[in-house]
Amino acid sequence: MLYHSLGNPNIQDSLETVILAGLAKDGGLFFPNQIPTFNQHELTALVGLDLPSIASVVLKKWFAEDIEVKELEVIGTSLTFPIPLVQIGDKYVLELFHGPTLAFKDVAATILARLISYFARKRQTIVRVLVATSGDTGGAVAHGFANLENVQVYVLFPKNKVSQLQEKQLTCVAENVWPIEVEGYFDDCQAMVKQAFNDPDLQPLNLTSANSINLGRLIPQIIYHLWVWTQLPESDLQLVIPSGNFGNLAAAFLAMKMGVPISRFVAGVNANDTVYRFMQTGKYEPRPTVSTLSNAMDISNPSNFSRILKIVNYDRSNLQQYLQVFRVSDQETTETILEVYNKYNYLLCPHTAVAWKAANLSEHMGLTQVVYATASPYKFAKEINAAAGLVIDDNQLIQQWSTKSSKKVSIAANYSELKQILQASA
Repeated sequence: MLYHSLGNPNIQDSLETVILAGLAKDGGLFFPNQIPTFNQHELTALVGLDLPSIASVVLKKWFAEDIEVKELEVIGTSLTFPIPLVQIGDKYVLELFHGPTLAFKDVAATILARLISYFARKRQTIVRVLVATSGDTGGAVAHGFANLENVQVYVLFPKNKVSQLQEKQLTCVAENVWPIEVEGYFDDCQAMVKQAFNDPDLQPLNLTSANSINLGRLIPQIIYHLWVWTQLPESDLQLVIPSGNFGNLAAAFLAMKMGVPISRFVAGVNANDTVYRFMQTGKYEPRPTVSTLSNAMDISNPSNFSRILKIVNYDRSNLQQYLQVFRVSDQETTETILEVYNKYNYLLCPHTAVAWKAANLSEHMGLTQVVYATASPYKFAKEINAAAGLVIDDNQLIQQWSTKSSKKVSIAANYSELKQILQASA
């Protein structure tokens, strides 16, 4: 299978290049030339399988032409943690936070790490992973890639804009991981990462990305969208997803294009509402990023939205047939956390609360709503306490991470400083 740049369809590369390069030569995102599909018989056969088996099926659909089947089965079995689907009131909640860093990104980061390590070993070279994080990606990547052969990792995160536990997970890391604290926002971190990929001086470093701009991170997210359907195969599904960089939603659209029966999507966004405004007006106009309670979604120019537009042939009216987008304020997020806790004794993290509120605002008559819980509320204990007054005991988690040695480097939102670090540590 070949993949092309969304910036220039004439730029096409193999899976190995896509995984190891992250971005195309022109700086564009990669997109598959073809999307593999499931027929009804194949889908029916998946009902009742466990999560690692479904993971292996998805990986084989996409990658069997490029990676040995036995290797893909081993990679699939790396998903050793559960993804429960629990009913809360009239909704289902997909708990994606039972991995090692308590966030949904553990799923794809675990698989991407092994894909990159596989191709690095195949090339007999060192691959350097450069990733920007608004909170959860960095910890998941640091853990997923920890101590893997032939891989070094550099994680950029915005100073004072991640939670205490998130920072612990970012900075208490393995020997092959370098956390870099940036005086700025996530968008500054992401812009610096993209600039590094396009810097000819850094080409000898074999840079790649572990953000969802890397298709090797995005495609494995299809696994749990398919997993949802196997748990509720008779339902008309409406997937409700808290959205920042829109990778989760892009993977859900890919799952639908593969033939997974998903009726509708809802995206919940915070005050960084570029996509919400686009759906209302047709104008895509990013504004300066603002800090919110749902900090991992503080992204004003989401990379993966261009992939969603590609899937719907850049037709907004076509997109509106499948997708509703709702903007949720911090006050509404807090009110939702309290409402769900008081009514169901169930605690939502701020991002999941954005999705829950969006689910309530959406048109969903006759649909089975599945709200994606993308992080454990314990990762945001202090934030939830300050906003909603709920006391959450996260001492055990903090102590668990505090016993590990911490390291980080601090820089301004200045590309030259990042470049110096990369060149010096190579």
